[in-house]
Amino acid sequence: MGMPYTINFIVIILILIVLIGFLFLSLNRKPAQAKPNKDNEDLKRFEWDSLLQYVKTTINDFVNSSLLDMGLSGEEYARRLAVVAELRSAMKNATNGDIQEKMYLKQYIYDLLDRNYGLNEENINRIMPFEDADELSDHDKFDILLHLYKKQYGFQGLTQLIDRHGLDQPKRVIEGGSVDSYIITGEEISKIYNKEARNRLEYTDKMSIIVQRIYCRYKGFGVIDDIRDMAIDGVSGGVSGIPTAMQMVEDEMELMHGMRQSKHPGYQSAWIFFRGKSIHLSFLSFGSDIELKRVCQNIYKYDNPGQLTETNGFKVNEMKDGSRVVVVRPPFAESWAFFVRKFDLPNMTLDKLVSSKSGGNAELPREMIKHLMKGAQVTAFTGPQGSGKTSLIMASVKYIYATLTLRIQEMTFELHLRRLYPERNSLAFRETDSISGQAGLDLQKKTDGSVNILGEVATDPVAAWMIQMSQVASLFTIFTHHATTVRELVWSLRNSLLKTGVFQNERIAEEQVVNAVKWDIHVRKENDGRRYIERITEITPVTYESEMLEGEGELNKGDTLESKLDALVELQREAYRRSSGRVWTARNIVEYRDGEYVAASPISAQKIESMMFNMVQEDRIHFQEFLDRYWGDNLE
Repeated sequence: MGMPYTINFIVIILILIVLIGFLFLSLNRKPAQAKPNKDNEDLKRFEWDSLLQYVKTTINDFVNSSLLDMGLSGEEYARRLAVVAELRSAMKNATNGDIQEKMYLKQYIYDLLDRNYGLNEENINRIMPFEDADELSDHDKFDILLHLYKKQYGFQGLTQLIDRHGLDQPKRVIEGGSVDSYIITGEEISKIYNKEARNRLEYTDKMSIIVQRIYCRYKGFGVIDDIRDMAIDGVSGGVSGIPTAMQMVEDEMELMHGMRQSKHPGYQSAWIFFRGKSIHLSFLSFGSDIELKRVCQNIYKYDNPGQLTETNGFKVNEMKDGSRVVVVRPPFAESWAFFVRKFDLPNMTLDKLVSSKSGGNAELPREMIKHLMKGAQVTAFTGPQGSGKTSLIMASVKYIYATLTLRIQEMTFELHLRRLYPERNSLAFRETDSISGQAGLDLQKKTDGSVNILGEVATDPVAAWMIQMSQVASLFTIFTHHATTVRELVWSLRNSLLKTGVFQNERIAEEQVVNAVKWDIHVRKENDGRRYIERITEITPVTYESEMLEGEGELNKGDTLESKLDALVELQREAYRRSSGRVWTARNIVEYRDGEYVAASPISAQKIESMMFNMVQEDRIHFQEFLDRYWGDNLE
């Protein structure tokens, strides 16, 4: 009985030893080295991140390499040094809106990928599936469409794409299809692609699209980079969707959970401003908050305006091509966002801005504006944001006599009168962190200015200075304001005089305003994007001197005591009205009615005399013909 038990015990011991050894070897075995897979390396080589990293590394190595260590000849050294300098300049200025520098840098990237990276007609489709429409994203299809339209129409490419397919019409898409909005959807882009762009690309086209995609992540402005260059009114980002900070709020967990599952993150927010309409490009996304933040931090950097920090919260600046850019960030704004406003300088004429498309008989407001400028009338251009006030001023300056010197005060340089009229005596000033608009206007008194132009009267000190300058410091002034009615314009300027302490009496302050500001040109923007001049209004101070003199005459002429008493009572009434009644009147000279511009009330004799006085003889004749044509015998 002892022997079998001994054998069994030994067998069990041996099995345990084997198991323990097996476990020990398993735990200490080094993982097998995977053999290099050439196919995997090739796939990774054609990923966007790999391409971008190659471009970054190659360009940085080229511009930062020491040329002295290369043993170059004198001629080769000078040539290489010039190339490096030009490339550095392109890298610095391409992000400022300089189209030429951007084109140079993109061409350099094109050559890198084409010659050194080994892209060819066979492997280029591994980066983007150009030949398989089902694999292309809506973003890919849009880039292809924009490239083809840009190739044919230049910077009018996006405009042609929108016009040809009516993409700027209101649609019921958002909020369950319950409201109208301006939006371009991925479905629309896909349909247009299948109809117009499928299998139409050559190798050079594919390369250009890939280069643009890499550039926009390297030095460009993300998904809106090429769109920003188009001939549109503007572009913005970060203004819709749910900000990340809002998604991270811990309260109301059920609601927040729904937001985390939202298909509308804050970085999926690319908008264009097109003919007065804000249109959402819902198929475009910056991809992440980090990318949106990168774009915001780079897009305003032209001419070193300073850092955008949590303390200041926003920056207003211009770009190299004259575009105005505004950038905001948390905590001042709920998310990072930017707004780029463009001005179509070649088409900045009254004939283009106030054309028959805006309303019938468009010659009437055009001629009226021309005569106001020639007649040296202090004029306010009023209207809501985006209605075209600044553009209208830019076009109107053409009709100010070229013998007069122009001095411009702006928050940022956006009128660009030196570009439009380079041969005129014109100088613009802007506000800085250390120089206020008020200080700039004070300086203008010492710069031999005949005409003062204010880009926007937005603060009380600037408004007060504008009124004073309109009276004593210049021949006349033109400015923009956001008032919607003449009453709001007058009262706003009056209140500015009171707030700044220039006047203490409300009535006297209002008298000063209406004696300074003679005309109000009000521009309106409809929901469908139409912009037109709603009215041109004459502002006239009310004077009682003539009525008082007549009353005194009646008092002296009275034959009886009763008649003299009646005249005295009426004289007292006039005195009371003078002290408590309205100090100004307004009447519309030109109005927009039922889609047509019409001549309304005639211009007062006082204004006609003032305008004639400031005109040359030839223009006086034209002005009189203009008055006779539209008002005839109705003139005072």
